[in-house]
Amino acid sequence: MTDPIADYLTRLRNAIMAHHRVVEVPASNLKKSITKILFEKGYILNYKFVEDGPQGTIKVALKYDPVTKQNAIKHLKRVSSPGLRQYTGYKDMPRVINGLGIAIISTSKGVMTNKEAAAEKIGGEVLCYVY
Repeated sequence: MTDPIADYLTRLRNAIMAHHRVVEVPASNLKKSITKILFEKGYILNYKFVEDGPQGTIKVALKYDPVTKQNAIKHLKRVSSPGLRQYTGYKDMPRVINGLGIAIISTSKGVMTNKEAAAEKIGGEVLCYVY
């Protein structure tokens, strides 16, 4: 696999389309950071890191509206890829749906949202858009 972040986002996207409650993905430190951000911003219901084997897995409980059965995540888009990295400075931070969505940025101080990176005045690699 050449792009584990794209695989992570695709597994989430496929589970949402199939209306699954829980999805399992192979773990890495970057995926754990992205999962924590999605939980803090209210896009997923819960998560659990399972240490089994050398790599471990992440169990993600997806969040649905009880009335309309719509998922909290409407769209997941991978921005930077291994073949074409997308970097941004803090002055040119992307705005997702005019500030309603989030961009997940990998910076020198860790993985954070576009608003947190702009507040700390640091740029980095734009990993994905979530809304």
